[in-house]
Amino acid sequence: MSAPSNDLVLLPQSRKAYRWNRERYSRERRFVDIWAFVLKLLAARWLINKAWSYPGGISDAKKAGRRRAQAVWIRETLLDLGPTFIKAGQLFSTRADLFPTEYVEELTKLQDRVPAFGYDQVETIIRQDFGKSIPELFQSFDPIPLAAASLGQVHKAQLHSGEEVVVKVQRPGLKKLFAIDLRILKGIAHYFQNHPEWGPGRDWLGIYEECCRILYEEIDYLKEGRNADTFRRNFREQNWVHVPRVFWRYASPRVLTLEYLPGIKISHYEALEAAGLDRKMLAQLGAKAYLLQLLNDGFFHADPHPGNIAVNPEGSLIFYDFGMMGQVTPITREKLLQTFMGIAQRDGTQVVLSLIELGALAPVDDMGPVRRSVQYMLDNFMDQPFETQSVAQISDDLYEIAYNQPFRFPATFTFVMRAFSTLEGVGKGLDPEFNFMEVAKPFASELMTNGGFSRDENYNLLGELGRQAAQVSNTALGLPRRLEDTLDKLEQGDLRMRVRSIETERLLRRMSNVSLGTNYALLMGAFTLSATILLVNQFLWLAAIAALISLLFGVVLVRLLLRLDKYERMF
Repeated sequence: MSAPSNDLVLLPQSRKAYRWNRERYSRERRFVDIWAFVLKLLAARWLINKAWSYPGGISDAKKAGRRRAQAVWIRETLLDLGPTFIKAGQLFSTRADLFPTEYVEELTKLQDRVPAFGYDQVETIIRQDFGKSIPELFQSFDPIPLAAASLGQVHKAQLHSGEEVVVKVQRPGLKKLFAIDLRILKGIAHYFQNHPEWGPGRDWLGIYEECCRILYEEIDYLKEGRNADTFRRNFREQNWVHVPRVFWRYASPRVLTLEYLPGIKISHYEALEAAGLDRKMLAQLGAKAYLLQLLNDGFFHADPHPGNIAVNPEGSLIFYDFGMMGQVTPITREKLLQTFMGIAQRDGTQVVLSLIELGALAPVDDMGPVRRSVQYMLDNFMDQPFETQSVAQISDDLYEIAYNQPFRFPATFTFVMRAFSTLEGVGKGLDPEFNFMEVAKPFASELMTNGGFSRDENYNLLGELGRQAAQVSNTALGLPRRLEDTLDKLEQGDLRMRVRSIETERLLRRMSNVSLGTNYALLMGAFTLSATILLVNQFLWLAAIAALISLLFGVVLVRLLLRLDKYERMF
């Protein structure tokens, strides 16, 4: 049996009756319910810092306890409000840059324990979408669902050809409910946008648009089917990964029929051991599968929790549920890795620059305070070598930096962070000694060294030239590079200098000028010679690249000398 997703839980179902669990919804009642929740939340947030609201006086422990109680209430209320808010809550569980830690931790526990809808409604939806009855389409169809959730439920069936399948059917009236709820939420987003005291510096309308896009994509079952096909193609050469096949003849926007691939849920450790499967190896395969998705394909499963991954008797991984997928471009992949590398190397400048290029940080005129805040967190909270770092720790530290700062983490970034953390948790459950960063290190090194995973020989040759040039420059340009960093910090306001000896300063600048000229002249000569040799051997385009690199070294030399001359005049 396929494992249920985070929003798809095994029956027996909850007996609670929800007002939203119907096909017809009252717009007025939804308006009252939703705004009542928002106003209560705002009132609770306002009281959090009011000393008179705490019997016996205010303290940090009492404030933290109240936030935890509020977080539990938020989770339970979102479940009561129904599908739109359950999915929004699950999305917000990745947004520690927007909400306090207590809220985020509680939202990660949000699950859809909701009643299934009736078999008569399933029959109606299938007839409306296919123009045929269930017996005409399927040889057998189990009327009792395997699992139910707020967005839909899954039934086991068999085609007339004899193939066993699972049929995912969308909850009746879901689009109508989304339309009502999202219209109300747009008004709430406008309110927060116009009252920044409730969320300083946040683009609430942008967050609303992002939520709308993700929600509507998740209830488009045809898109989910295309996602499954793409995911399956990407792993066609990996015999240790299996993805259910889509039966397109039995697919519509509200119904999706998939190959039935039974397996052991990856977090059922006793069952895995009873089947004789190597838990340590499974932990490695899970991490490797995700790194291949992210770094090779740029198309990844955005919700790889234990319910969406199973293991077959041969030890191969099975992935389920492709409603929420992420996609990143090659340049975004590089910037994500640069962010991780910058954090691991405690390089605040690299972290800030990579986040700006990712669109996760809005550049302002004076980046000094943000940079110093990032560097402070890196210096004080990242005290372990890269190989021993925890993805969850890196994620928490980054979000700690981001909270109440001008950060704008896009959905793709938060999906990647959540997926990394989730997979690390799965891996540690399988193998207590598992370290996701250690598995990721060879992938990261290859991408950062070669600029990408490429099998083009000329591309790799260029990468090798670049690596050799980098090694030469690291050795030859140590002192000038440190001087350039010092000048950068001086310009950025991160460094204060007091001149004590004019003659000493002038002597140092002269020595630096000589060192710069010598080193860059050597590099320019080396690349000019390389260009000549390549030209003689008729490697025309490589010769042109070498000549261009030589020219760039000349430009950089002139720029640095001009900057040094400017500071000499200043002093």
